[in-house]
Amino acid sequence: MKQPSPTPSPSPADQQRLALLIEAESLQLGEFLALLDREESLLIKGETDALVAVANQKNERYRELQRLHDERSRLLGRLGYSVSDASIRSLCAGLPRVLARWDEVVSRARQARDRNALNGQLILERMAGNQAALTVLLSAANHPQLYDADGLAKPTGGGRILGSA
Repeated sequence: MKQPSPTPSPSPADQQRLALLIEAESLQLGEFLALLDREESLLIKGETDALVAVANQKNERYRELQRLHDERSRLLGRLGYSVSDASIRSLCAGLPRVLARWDEVVSRARQARDRNALNGQLILERMAGNQAALTVLLSAANHPQLYDADGLAKPTGGGRILGSA
């Protein structure tokens, strides 16, 4: 029975490339967390107009994080490793500073996931409050909201009553 061939040792250049990717990912995650903090602050203050800019910045950071992850995955694959925490730890076993930075990436990624979920909940609560306020306003006006065939809001009242001239 044939034994699986051992995974070749990564070259110093490959290890350096991995270290640079991990460093870049940690920095991007730090910036992403700062944006999540800003988003939370805006949501709590009700400054919804500023949220669009923050959302655009979050999307840019996310795309960059995805690019770094994809590049790291390709490097691991080329070296014959799976995309996993264990693979990173194996490849960086003799590089304590890189391992410390990797631990930071893992921790920041968890924080980002949790903060993003919290901000999503704040958005849902804000939307529910807006919907409740809209319902109250429509009820107070005693006019149901009507929509035309295109789904656009249609003003009510102001027309003639059927059967009148």
